[in-house]
Amino acid sequence: MAQQVTKAVIPAAGLGTRFLPATKAMPKEMLPVVDKPAIQYVVEEAVDAGLHDVLMVTGRNKNALENHFDRATELEASLAKKGDTDRLEKVNYSTDLADMHYVRQGDPKGLGHAVLRARMHVGDQPFAVLLGDDIIDARDPLLSRMLEVQAQRNATVVALLEVDPDSIHLYGAAAVESTDEEDVVRITGLVEKPDRESAPSNLAIIGRYVLRPEVFDVLERTEPGKGGEIQLTDALQTLAADEELAGGVYGVVFRGRRYDTGDRLDYIKAIVQLAVDRADLGPDLRPWLREFASGLEDTPAAHEIVEEMTATPSDSLAAGEN
Repeated sequence: MAQQVTKAVIPAAGLGTRFLPATKAMPKEMLPVVDKPAIQYVVEEAVDAGLHDVLMVTGRNKNALENHFDRATELEASLAKKGDTDRLEKVNYSTDLADMHYVRQGDPKGLGHAVLRARMHVGDQPFAVLLGDDIIDARDPLLSRMLEVQAQRNATVVALLEVDPDSIHLYGAAAVESTDEEDVVRITGLVEKPDRESAPSNLAIIGRYVLRPEVFDVLERTEPGKGGEIQLTDALQTLAADEELAGGVYGVVFRGRRYDTGDRLDYIKAIVQLAVDRADLGPDLRPWLREFASGLEDTPAAHEIVEEMTATPSDSLAAGEN
């Protein structure tokens, strides 16, 4: 019988070199997406799924992450004195959001090594891993569905997303078999960043996992893979190949909205897409965006981008956009 998942692990030790010089002195996870740092969206997702115990795996120069989820007494006092209750509420919200814990990764030996650093905190129970580069729209719950599947099957569960085959080399790719549930597949094999020709499918692993604790023993034995790093994908491949070891590996195929903040262009798109759906920003931003776009080169591609970004929430859902 599956144990209840109560803890979330968020690896956040990366250097953020794609965003230099912005990330020279600020963690990439603190880059704002509209008016919240990217990392807060991820913590909120864990909490919304019922996981209030959050361990962040950090590295050097990541103190801002801890400060963001800690008290800011001088700021709170200043806002209270001014009677600015709206902003004070927002500041206190991030402070009280979750029971936050922190551990340093030390040597940057890859995602698998970062997950392994959570062993002492997690103990002998299943746990969730959420990567900070992926923001999942709160209207399209993914983690809660993964927790449900993990409880039903007592197995490791990963999130999968159908991507353009030309982009599969950017992800871990899964070989799968169908199950009795439309959105759930059994994973029979995993390949880290394959080329298009050798990819087993166009189902890509995105940054959400619910792992059984047996993964720690596997990670201890996992040799460095691509890039000289300990790859979580390699450990998952071991679990998928031996179903008796820990119940196998299953995938939840996600068809909702996901925003990639790990790439500069996709980061900008994420800000616009989230802002146009905001009740306080969308009504003014949407017509401005259309007017701005009308002055750009008049191409079908430009029109397509504008329509995607300015679609109403109901339009996006009806179109099944990611």
